[in-house]
Amino acid sequence: MILVLAMACALWAVGHVMKAPHSARWTMIGLLYVAVLALHIALPEAHPLRLATGQNAVNWVILGIFAVAIAVYRRWLRGMRNRATTEEAKRSGGDVEELAPGKLSETELNRYARHIVLREIGGGGQTALKKARVLVIGAGGLGAPALQYLGAAGVGTIGIIDDDRVENANLQRQVIHTDDRIGMPKVFSAQQAIEAQNPYAKVLPYNRHLTEEIARDLFDEFDVVLDGTDNFETRYLANRVAAEVGIPLISGALSQWEGQISVFAPARGTPCYQCVFPSAPAPELAPSCAEAGVLGPLPGVVGAMMAVEAIKLVTGAGTPLLGQMLIYDALYGESRTITLQKDPQCPVCGASATKSVTNSTGGLAPKSQPIT
Repeated sequence: MILVLAMACALWAVGHVMKAPHSARWTMIGLLYVAVLALHIALPEAHPLRLATGQNAVNWVILGIFAVAIAVYRRWLRGMRNRATTEEAKRSGGDVEELAPGKLSETELNRYARHIVLREIGGGGQTALKKARVLVIGAGGLGAPALQYLGAAGVGTIGIIDDDRVENANLQRQVIHTDDRIGMPKVFSAQQAIEAQNPYAKVLPYNRHLTEEIARDLFDEFDVVLDGTDNFETRYLANRVAAEVGIPLISGALSQWEGQISVFAPARGTPCYQCVFPSAPAPELAPSCAEAGVLGPLPGVVGAMMAVEAIKLVTGAGTPLLGQMLIYDALYGESRTITLQKDPQCPVCGASATKSVTNSTGGLAPKSQPIT
């Protein structure tokens, strides 16, 4: 019996080294138990394998009964704990952070299991997501899918700033909103959807337009900013303030069948948005989605990519799109990535930039055409 127990310990140790989930490790030990029990049933009493594994099959049957009883008890206990956690979460309005500060509860471990088994994220990365504070500007086409996936992924605090209301024309692509919430401020509609899906997410809705007066104080409260807006005034403001505060800005844009995404982080040596687009184009060169149209699923594709980049930045997984722009053409199923160059004369992040730089975008021809 000692030999079998040693083999079980060896299987557990190998699973630990390979970062296999506990369920996989217990499955391997269970298969070992079944194999040993089968040997005792199939082989004669004096067989060397039976002698080496405990001789009597009765001992193994008793051990199996005890193991099953313990597993059933643990499952019952976990269910009771999860029920209590869920009820407490509902009573506290969905803010579960106070119940388990700094660590993941059993329910969260199960909820995020597919993240945790990823080598690049693991338990440490999932804990970092729980502690992260991510701000999303705009709860429309790009913000809707980004918010859904950030909430589902376990980002602990999600800020949403938008002064718009849900309209019938939004529902073709802004899938976080529903028909019965037409007329509701988008930030509250998005908050309802996120908290309904994940009561462990703390949502901070700001039902107002992002302005110069509030941008700096607001950005100071977050680790990463996602810009899903559709106007250049807000984009340049978000870019400048994010650069001043020193946090990454994930920027996405759409036009008809095409989308683009990049991560701007001058504090890490990348260009900023204004390096790439020094000035806003003429309105007729960059029509809005209402004027030019947009494919319904396209914001979902690009918005989900924005959520992916945010998760990578928070957890340190992979290579974010720092200093690069990914362009996706849905009509022809093509994508390409281009390298972005820093502008030494950029008023936001160039050599002459200061902490109190103003948003000066006039007088320069754009290096490339931004998408609305």
